[in-house]
Amino acid sequence: MTSKIRLYFSDKIESDLVAHLNKNQSHYIKNVMRLKPGENLSIFNSYGEWNSKIESYQKGKAHIKVLDKVRDRDNEKKIWLAFAPLKQNPLNFMIQKATELGIQKFIPLVCERSIVKNINAERIKKIIIESSEQSNRLSIPEIKKIEPLKNFLKIFSKNGCIIFCDINSNKKNLKEILRKKIEGPICILVGPEGDFSENERQLIISLNQAYPLSLASNILRAETAAIAAITIVNFQLNL
Repeated sequence: MTSKIRLYFSDKIESDLVAHLNKNQSHYIKNVMRLKPGENLSIFNSYGEWNSKIESYQKGKAHIKVLDKVRDRDNEKKIWLAFAPLKQNPLNFMIQKATELGIQKFIPLVCERSIVKNINAERIKKIIIESSEQSNRLSIPEIKKIEPLKNFLKIFSKNGCIIFCDINSNKKNLKEILRKKIEGPICILVGPEGDFSENERQLIISLNQAYPLSLASNILRAETAAIAAITIVNFQLNL
């Protein structure tokens, strides 16, 4: 019986490949999950998922042999999340849940009211990989370098769509927006805890491909707004 343990493998995978896992993965399967040579696990990347077998443990690394392919690459919808960085715990929670919900790309932004202006990209990448392993997805979302909101708006794809969370909006026509043929990415845009400034809001609204979305009559925390918006967008796209 194939183990439910799934590990991300960044290199090329093919049947009969003999390779080794990295030090952290090897420690996890040997000392935490206590898998023995001869037992199975799955390895995956954006090109698919393969059954594999542990051959041996040598010099702190697990040596594996790839057996057979069990899943092909997914045709994922191109949904991005652009956000103002949050404090560590809310940010970790948002990244984890957004990864589970299928976000392809994370774009951290500095806004006028941003309190947190830096991110730990390595820590976020680790959370993304762990969430991808646990949620059964194949692709690993990309985390971009932090940039000013104005720069992001200036270079965003003209054939894409920005859905920005706006408590001041009374428009709830997301269904009509997403029924249109959108060739580029659908990017959900969430502001900082203090929301976008009025200047930023007007700058966003001025874009032809930007649409406001009111999520609730209550004021939502930024991480709640992000998860709610992703869920709503996914629901409408899957109708």
